Amino acid sequence: MRRPLLAITGLAASTAALVVFKAAPGTGQPVREVPAAEGAAPAAGSDETTPQADAAPGPTRSAAGPSRSAASGTPSTPAASRAGPAAATPTASTLVGPVVSNEFGDVQVRITVVGDQIVNAAAQRLPRGTAQSDQRSDQVDSRYSGAVGMVVERQSADLDTISGATATSDSYRRSLQAAIDQTR
Repeated sequence: MRRPLLAITGLAASTAALVVFKAAPGTGQPVREVPAAEGAAPAAGSDETTPQADAAPGPTRSAAGPSRSAASGTPSTPAASRAGPAAATPTASTLVGPVVSNEFGDVQVRITVVGDQIVNAAAQRLPRGTAQSDQRSDQVDSRYSGAVGMVVERQSADLDTISGATATSDSYRRSLQAAIDQTR
């Protein structure tokens, strides 16, 4: 009980310290936004808006590079770099493989693809019901799934079989391969 309390307290204290002590690069002074005169328009070429008195403070622009827009949380870039042709942003696609049954239960895999790269994999269904099937399913899921799992690492269904969970591993690979085939 004491560890979670200490972790939460430490996180809150470190967050408060970062907010209080964050300074502009090289000045040692806190960054302060200067509001524009009331009714004045933003400077030409500026994509920033006048901060409201009751608005939460957001990240500020630096000369070093793009910043994050306080309203949307998305990166904003200077107007000069946006003047060129619009770059196509790859969209994320979610593909679901079929349910593959084995003697222990059903397995189904979902992948997220951006461009031609698998960025995430997750088991939608895994055999459950007994302690042994739960343990084997957890082993398969932890090794294969996630943004840092073997599926993302290898970018294919060519995965190592999990010892003791051969049937579940095979079913996972078959459902995964069918999901990958949908991208072609």
